[in-house]
Amino acid sequence: MTSEKACKTCKRLVEGKECVVCKGTDLTRNWKGVIIIYDVESEMAKKSGHTVPGKYALQIV
Repeated sequence: MTSEKACKTCKRLVEGKECVVCKGTDLTRNWKGVIIIYDVESEMAKKSGHTVPGKYALQIV
């Protein structure tokens, strides 16, 4: 099991108590799927709305 939690605001996967992207603290362990964004200009980044490279949850459950 992973220790990563997903930010409920931007879906960024984090290991601490605060999201490094939006600085949110509303985190959950209930998430599914992973998308890794390397290039914020890619079609996947644009379609998913992510503007910062990193690892994100596909779905918050």
